[in-house]
Amino acid sequence: MPSPRLVRWNPCLEPHRFNDTEVLQRLSCMAIKGDMFVVANLGTKQPCYSSDPGCPRDGRYQFNTNVVFSSNGSLVGRYRKHNLYFEAAFDAPVQVDYTVFDTPFAGRFGIFTCFDILFFQPAVGLLRDAEVKHIVFPAAWMNQLPLLAAIQIQSAFAIAFGVNLLAANIHHPSMGMTGSGIHTPLKSIWYHDTENFTGHLIIAQVAKNPQGLLGTENATDQMDPSHSKFLKILAGDPYCEKDSQEVHCDGATKWNMNAPPPFHSEMMYDNFTLVPVRGKEGHLQVCANGLCCYLLYQRPTLSKELYALGVFDGLHTVHGTYYVQVCALVKCGGLGFNSCGQEITEATGVFDFHLWGNFSTSYIFPLLLTSGMTLETPDQLGWENDHYFLRKNGLSSGLVTAALYGRLYERDNGK
Repeated sequence: MPSPRLVRWNPCLEPHRFNDTEVLQRLSCMAIKGDMFVVANLGTKQPCYSSDPGCPRDGRYQFNTNVVFSSNGSLVGRYRKHNLYFEAAFDAPVQVDYTVFDTPFAGRFGIFTCFDILFFQPAVGLLRDAEVKHIVFPAAWMNQLPLLAAIQIQSAFAIAFGVNLLAANIHHPSMGMTGSGIHTPLKSIWYHDTENFTGHLIIAQVAKNPQGLLGTENATDQMDPSHSKFLKILAGDPYCEKDSQEVHCDGATKWNMNAPPPFHSEMMYDNFTLVPVRGKEGHLQVCANGLCCYLLYQRPTLSKELYALGVFDGLHTVHGTYYVQVCALVKCGGLGFNSCGQEITEATGVFDFHLWGNFSTSYIFPLLLTSGMTLETPDQLGWENDHYFLRKNGLSSGLVTAALYGRLYERDNGK
């Protein structure tokens, strides 16, 4: 198909200009009929010649492509997927496509596909354009709990970068492909159904210029006792509480007193170091390589479930190679330590907590998932004393996963 940067073309009005473009013609006419912008994902081909050293033997490239049509039917955008995920039928373009398109109703949109969301190019590189406030994200994403369910990473990207993310995932429950949504930094509207095979139209009104969650704080936050305790712990000062009889002080640096020994368990094919989370309140620390993760928590009631605080700092090498730093509070699949990291979707344990770590990257995605594949929005995120933290009180249901998922893009090559 032609590049819209080189050719001005309206397939609905000029159907015979290029061969084998029937699908593009129908999409173009749909945009005109609906008076709307249309984004669609499809396979496209591009002829090549033997003089091109990368040309496949059959004489053509095949790309996993997103196309964009304006409300008058014109082709205004083309994006060819850069980070392929077990897609032997497709080629990656030699040069990364940075595809944006402008609309009269909401300004500038960017676009990329599925597995791209985990990598710097094009996802993060695209957002160097400060005018890009919205991302369109077609996907065929297989849910990978406890850290990378479709709606988890969709919402986390919107929060981390302060943009609106319009995510359309293939709805194929038998293959674990479920979860689409319209995500803003402050709220998500999503559809996740593993039982019905019918799709769902999601409609939401969102801000043209989304307000970010990062760094939000106010006087109420500062007066919250748990946040005051968190700040004291982080500063290494003793935290004191006064009751009707006397003042009680808690030494913030006594991390190892009565701390359970760490254990190891596989999570997302990575060897996590974890400690069990016990009792109605406490603060825990667990470290691996250079990353230390911390948890300050209170529980209104105890449940008969095992939770654990885990850390991983290393190169992920299964189903893709990329470097991650992760602090995660997860519900385990059972009561045995080796069940921590298993895929579960239901939980009853409720926490008020701060989760933080000494991350060496600024690219950190906050993941917050509760029972029944329900998303929650953090109360507060940000940096404090060279540590990145997430605070959440008042969960609406049992906690499945609370995590800070850091990406060190520059170390993806293993160095």
